[in-house]
Amino acid sequence: MTSADDTPTPDGAGVSYKASGVDIDAGHEAVRRIRVLAQETFTPGVLSDIGSFGGLFQPNLGAFEEPVLVSSADGVGTKLKVAFAAGRHDTVGIDLVNHCVNDILVQGATPLFFLDYLATGRLAPAVAADVVAGLATACQENQCALLGGETAEMPGFYADGEYDLAGFVVGLVDRSRIIDGRRIEPGDVVIGLPSTGLHTNGYSLARQICFDHLGLSVDSPVEELGGRLGDELLRPHCSYLQTVRSILSDGAIKAMAHITGGGLTDNLPRVLPEGCGVCIDPTTWTVPPIFGFLQDRGGVAVGDMFRTFNMGIGLAVVCARVDVASVLAGLVAAGESGATAIGEIRAGEGAVEYAPVERNWAGDD
Repeated sequence: MTSADDTPTPDGAGVSYKASGVDIDAGHEAVRRIRVLAQETFTPGVLSDIGSFGGLFQPNLGAFEEPVLVSSADGVGTKLKVAFAAGRHDTVGIDLVNHCVNDILVQGATPLFFLDYLATGRLAPAVAADVVAGLATACQENQCALLGGETAEMPGFYADGEYDLAGFVVGLVDRSRIIDGRRIEPGDVVIGLPSTGLHTNGYSLARQICFDHLGLSVDSPVEELGGRLGDELLRPHCSYLQTVRSILSDGAIKAMAHITGGGLTDNLPRVLPEGCGVCIDPTTWTVPPIFGFLQDRGGVAVGDMFRTFNMGIGLAVVCARVDVASVLAGLVAAGESGATAIGEIRAGEGAVEYAPVERNWAGDD
């Protein structure tokens, strides 16, 4: 800091960046911890280290005829409020990476690298390290590099003990293998892959029901859930990459929808071509207890439940009726035993209907 005549101000005189709320030394300590975690995710394409002004990545394009970059950005949303209340910060990074990876997976892409943005009022290096540990864990599981990011300390902008977290993923897909739903036609079948819980959507309503309406805390035991409320609400958003990757190459998948905010009701229409609608049979899968708990205790209408939460289906896959058996077998072989046919494509204008469906989906008709 300098005075009006550009002479450095003596130590102890005037104000300082640290006195204003920004601790540069804490920032350096956070970067030191983060660097070690990020380096464990580095893949052969990484050419730079954490701390550079920009991340360098050299993709291997040898297996692609027409490589197309696919990118997505997202946040964790108000699920962070649950993490703050529980004092647990090692799962929200997993949520963020897996959410973003699923978003590009539905177009057939696999991730190359991930960037994060962590902003807080006062930086706590241990908390930042916990958050990044979750990011690193998920990046390793998804075989993508945590290439870099930003840790911003903004006193007065965020409440003490709170932060915001966002992420950005970049992946690759060959142009001929982009999955966009154009081949969907009436008679095709929708296969649902189970979620691990709420994932990262609907938390504003869930928090209102649990904390405001019922007066519960994250430590409250809930018999219907078989444990503490906070543990249930902090279940990580799962990635479907490893499960689906094994069946991407045979061309059977016509479309995929990541079931996030808006539920099946709003996300399935995003992949439907003109002239198509979809009928979903809610009796074809077992809805996890957390959703029944929220609906019963909150008095939430069924339609609102299906438009707010994933209701136990985290990813929807569309294929031809004759491919249902092989797709299900491929998913089971990849470790996803809970996948099941949940509905069918019908003529329509993009709407989702919930009704019983005649289950002749084995491809033998």
